[in-house]
Amino acid sequence: MPQESSHHVVLIVDEGTNPFEMGVATELFGLRRPEIDRPWYRLTVCSPVSEIAVHRGLFSMSDMAGLEAVAEADTVIVPNRPDPWMPPRGEVVDAVREAGRRGARLVSFCTGTFTLAATGLLDGRRATTHWRHEELFARLHPRVRLERDVLFADEGDVLTAAGSAAALDLGLHLVRRDHGAETANTVSRRLVFAAHREGGQRQFVRHPLPPRRDTSLAPVLDWARERLGQRLTVADLAARAAVSPATLHRRFRAEVGTTPLEWLRSERALLACRLIERGGTGLEAVARTSGLGTTSNLRAVVRAYTGVSPSVYRARFGPGDGQPSAAVSSRGWHSAQSDLHAVP
Repeated sequence: MPQESSHHVVLIVDEGTNPFEMGVATELFGLRRPEIDRPWYRLTVCSPVSEIAVHRGLFSMSDMAGLEAVAEADTVIVPNRPDPWMPPRGEVVDAVREAGRRGARLVSFCTGTFTLAATGLLDGRRATTHWRHEELFARLHPRVRLERDVLFADEGDVLTAAGSAAALDLGLHLVRRDHGAETANTVSRRLVFAAHREGGQRQFVRHPLPPRRDTSLAPVLDWARERLGQRLTVADLAARAAVSPATLHRRFRAEVGTTPLEWLRSERALLACRLIERGGTGLEAVARTSGLGTTSNLRAVVRAYTGVSPSVYRARFGPGDGQPSAAVSSRGWHSAQSDLHAVP
């Protein structure tokens, strides 16, 4: 069984906190992962008061740590707000602001973006929130660069997720940043969660549940994943789907939330990262197997998706790396985030 990591995650809960987002943080950062042979996170739940009523009084919580726990956190998850037009507690804002100033990573789920924005630490930076509250957020916090209708935004040390399900996407993205793609994929399988959504995808699609599976793009996506090492074009995917390239683009936007070429590039980047993590394969073979072609293209794509070169990525997440680094740069993940499908 893996030991606790020195990476300390502190989850702040407050009056009305949504239990789903709280459960996401607990599931990802608080549970032991015996299937993962490396140190995991250490989670502390804290609150500004001794007892709180969770979401519309469904239940109450007590005997939590106080806000002083935030001073020891490496990552702070701020409370979401059931009524985002109401200001957060001043002591919560002060604790989060101080954590950000000393270099802690700050994370919000759903309306927690309002709490982060109240600290001033989001001014001039990208952030997202639930689509229902975008207009209110824009009015209250005009200095924040609101990213509308995306799943999550990664600014390196400050990350925001749009809603409840997007909290899982962002949480798995953090696991991938800290522990690599293979570990994040293991966690997603344990959750029985197909963590395939990129951060830049739309918060909802118009046809998420087609009436019959054989009318969706799922068979085409599976077919393409089995052939990532081959030359694949939009025309190839369109022919497989028996539609025109223009129709394929529309269906990708509606069902997947991105373009066919962006999806292919994401899948190949993920496969390349997993091959690098497994080791025993040179960069030329990784480039060929993943469909990225040349080592120069491999380096460019891996750097775009992870912020580091393939050699640095291998040093941090490859075989024999006993202590993962949590300092992988997020640069390049802003427009195309994690895609954690299991790849054969």
